[in-house]
Amino acid sequence: KSTEGKDYIDPNFYNTWNRAREAGMPRGAYHFMTWCSLASQQADWFIKMVPNDPDALPPVLDLEWNNDSSCKTHPTRENALEKVRYMLAAMEAHTGKLPIIYTDMTFHRDVLEGEHFPNAFWLRSTAAEPHHKYTNRPGWTFWQWTQTGVVRGVRPEVDRNAFYGTQDEWTNFLLTGCDPRAIAVLGPYGRCALQK
Repeated sequence: KSTEGKDYIDPNFYNTWNRAREAGMPRGAYHFMTWCSLASQQADWFIKMVPNDPDALPPVLDLEWNNDSSCKTHPTRENALEKVRYMLAAMEAHTGKLPIIYTDMTFHRDVLEGEHFPNAFWLRSTAAEPHHKYTNRPGWTFWQWTQTGVVRGVRPEVDRNAFYGTQDEWTNFLLTGCDPRAIAVLGPYGRCALQK
């Protein structure tokens, strides 16, 4: 996690960002969208705080309702989509990479379902595979399948995620920043790193 809303940054972000790079680990930044501040304010904050690093993975826009925060605002679907598209465009302009959309079932149902985005999707579904829980979202790139995962040397429990494809497809993703299934469509528009 890098940023949230218009003024929060994870206090460990820069340390984690730099140490992951030193270790040769692919890493990227994600912004947690809030609904009590303007998309332009959040975009400015992300751009100010997150380095534009050509070696980084595409940024991630985390889209959920802010039920566990002091922000209880639920904008209309149209207003939420306007904010989402603004933020995605700003993140792409800053990093040069097509952002990934992370979302859960509730926000997807309320706002994203039926909407087209060229972005890769990272879907949270801990009770069943995503195709059983997400309507009109046939292809996922990443799947968060648990939030109680165990990783040796890491405490406490952590989220665990899966990539949809093979080792070669993962390497292709690392090189291009795009889901390999979308390169033929996105590449000619310069939205995949090796295709620019």
